[in-house]
Amino acid sequence: MKAVLWLLFIFPVVAIASDGGWQASATGPALANRGVAASSRPLIPPAGVAGVMTDVAWRYTLNSPAPAGLQVRLCAADRCVTVEGGSGITRGLTNVAAGETLRFVFQVEGKGRVFPPLRVVSNEVMVNYH
Repeated sequence: MKAVLWLLFIFPVVAIASDGGWQASATGPALANRGVAASSRPLIPPAGVAGVMTDVAWRYTLNSPAPAGLQVRLCAADRCVTVEGGSGITRGLTNVAAGETLRFVFQVEGKGRVFPPLRVVSNEVMVNYH
């Protein structure tokens, strides 16, 4: 149900803001140690996507509340943007090739163990491009 509501919220922005779009989702990594970055599986666009990104709607779900110091970045090959909270829209990847693979990178600041270990249940992007 949350996914449907999220898509209904994002869809008007997607419809107005772009000439094309693609969506990808994957499971995320587990974080057991502070200070160690962990990358999601690649979020791969469909074949034949051309143009440049205009905005990216993103969302991730954790198995428990976010620990203090959680840092999340959404990355293309040569650029990363910090994302705040579990969902949102960013223009930080504007003009990146629309056919580029994206990844989330998660890290909990500090040293020592993350207890209980944090698991990223899912992460997804909806990329708008022209």
